[in-house]
Amino acid sequence: MSDAFTTRTLSITTGHRETVHDLTEACAAFLDEVAAGRDGLLNVFTPHATTGVALMETGSGSDDDLLAALHALLPADDRWQHRHGTPGHGRDHVLPALVPPHATLPVVAGRLALGTWQSVCLVDTNKDNPDRTVRLSFLG
Repeated sequence: MSDAFTTRTLSITTGHRETVHDLTEACAAFLDEVAAGRDGLLNVFTPHATTGVALMETGSGSDDDLLAALHALLPADDRWQHRHGTPGHGRDHVLPALVPPHATLPVVAGRLALGTWQSVCLVDTNKDNPDRTVRLSFLG
């Protein structure tokens, strides 16, 4: 494969609670290794039916605010047709329609071109599966 496209898979343990996991440092470390100062695009993708990728501020309560908003929009109760797993698990399968499982981000001179308070986050509301995969792909 050409140096213009490089991909790596991360293994993330999210635990048995809903979480917003910051991937920004892992993305930056990946780009430090592969981008060599080039401009390009970083694609972040999670191949799960119950996770998403969000760009958001973290560490100021926004993580909990997002999870609270998702609870308001997608209550963890018995209204869902999809019924295996923990009660309300069907909501986890609707999550990727609201928080997509991917993001494509600009890379300038080998670094993520994020806004001041933006972080790249894995959003996981599925308490049944603590082991997650995230694929990082750089094209540049």
